[in-house]
Amino acid sequence: MKRSDITLLSPAGSFAGLHAAIQGGADAVYFGVEQLNMRSRSAGNFSTRDLDHISTLCQKHKVKSHLALNTIIYDDELEMMKHLCLEAKRAGIDAVIATDVSTITFAHSIGLPVHVSTQANISNLEAVKFYADYAEVLVLARELTLETISHIINEIARQNIVGPQGKLVQIELFVHGAMCVSIAGKCYMSLAVHNHSANRGECLQNCRKRYRVIDESTDEELILDNQFVMSPKDLCMIRYLDKLLDAGVQVLKIEGRGRAADYVFHTTQCYRRAIENYFDGSWDERNIEALITQLERVFNRGFWHGGYYLGNPLGEWAGAYGSVATTQKTYLGYAVNYYAKAKIGHFILENDGLKPGDTVAVIGPTTGYLETAVTGLFVDDDPASSAGRGDQVTFPLGARVRRNDKLYLIHERKHRQT
Repeated sequence: MKRSDITLLSPAGSFAGLHAAIQGGADAVYFGVEQLNMRSRSAGNFSTRDLDHISTLCQKHKVKSHLALNTIIYDDELEMMKHLCLEAKRAGIDAVIATDVSTITFAHSIGLPVHVSTQANISNLEAVKFYADYAEVLVLARELTLETISHIINEIARQNIVGPQGKLVQIELFVHGAMCVSIAGKCYMSLAVHNHSANRGECLQNCRKRYRVIDESTDEELILDNQFVMSPKDLCMIRYLDKLLDAGVQVLKIEGRGRAADYVFHTTQCYRRAIENYFDGSWDERNIEALITQLERVFNRGFWHGGYYLGNPLGEWAGAYGSVATTQKTYLGYAVNYYAKAKIGHFILENDGLKPGDTVAVIGPTTGYLETAVTGLFVDDDPASSAGRGDQVTFPLGARVRRNDKLYLIHERKHRQT
């Protein structure tokens, strides 16, 4: 397998996230529009009007674009689903990610390439053969072991199982991000408790809360060492990426359309570097640990290294609500200008706390994600040792920022949750 055979697929829940994925080195991005996708509630989804811009931007950077249209579909939504598929094809979107048979068959009928979502729970070769009549890429169930995955990939080649375009079906796997406690992410808990269906992109994440276990017959409470009994740690496969590539996995997918641009940038950059390390022969423990340290900087619930792929039973539970990242962002202010010749950014601060040597990030819908150290801080054109609320500050920036981009201070967490 060659480097060109591998696709690193990154999430884009906003234009800032889309640019961050491109900046981090993604080969492809996936995104949702309107409400027929599995992150319709948690991500800042795009509208149908954005499809042309997304397609043009991705084509400019030689990045593939995949539209997530992966919820179950009801009869009164069939026309909307068809409209989205037709608009995606017209705009030049490269593929649609689908679960519902109605979406899979309609997209196939109009010649829009189909990637079957993990929600389909593809777990065996016969399922692969069935979906290969409609799809170019299949996302296998997240609960499979590497041994099973390798067997399926070998059989695809041996039996010459091809997709609609006549090429061998490609296998896609999640390599990083949130894990769901339910099989293939099919969960009905949010629907039962709040009438918001996870399978419709409206999950309210009941599993991420603390729970007490009480015997109703005796009122005795079980003693738990961790009250987050349904909240798995996030998957992290970077330590075992070589095993996935050795098995023949061609599409490596990062979860996180609901995550911010810093998460998208850093996770994409880490997995891009890991892929390059694998192919250039520099894959070693030191590089791996450095990448894990970088991944720990951004949103995570702790890492489950290897996941189900190594045959591990689910039992790596998050010990806290929300992120245990080693760093956090604090909002400082917004950009008012960028002086291109001098490469200087101009910002108005709305909070205290900026000084020379600080690490800051600028995030915006066109800028994406820019992280840098502050050197040569000026307040009202005078050198300054610190700056605070209401100050107009300038400092060198190696890349352009845009008016109203947000400025954040990146700093170590004072109290990490465990």
